[in-house]
Amino acid sequence: MTEKHRSLHHLALGSVDVERLAAFYRDVLGLPELARHHDGAGALRSIWLGLGGPILMIERTDQQPRWVEGIDSGLFLFAFVVSPTERCRLEVALEANGQRIESRTAFTSYSRDIDGNRIAFSHYPEANVSDADGRE
Repeated sequence: MTEKHRSLHHLALGSVDVERLAAFYRDVLGLPELARHHDGAGALRSIWLGLGGPILMIERTDQQPRWVEGIDSGLFLFAFVVSPTERCRLEVALEANGQRIESRTAFTSYSRDIDGNRIAFSHYPEANVSDADGRE
């Protein structure tokens, strides 16, 4: 029997302000907007953004975001592939948008989106080198 390779179709983020969170990913991180969806009353229900194959679906919710520190149960980080130059540019864009860089390794920068979800930008493995603790 042949094993079938699975690929990621989409990630979904709930937000009390779909427009605001989508604008962050679109305007600060440069993700292209693919679609907008409205509910039966015409209110914005979701905005879908491109991730170079998979889709980031930002969906309306009444639930406040959960704050994650470090490694937590469930999904706790979105890491984007970038070049070293793009990593520097994104750090500047994030800080200009009021989002601080929380930590860095040799290849990865860690921050948060405007809802507090942890995000990272990584160009690992650029070389066969890792941090002393083996994290990237």
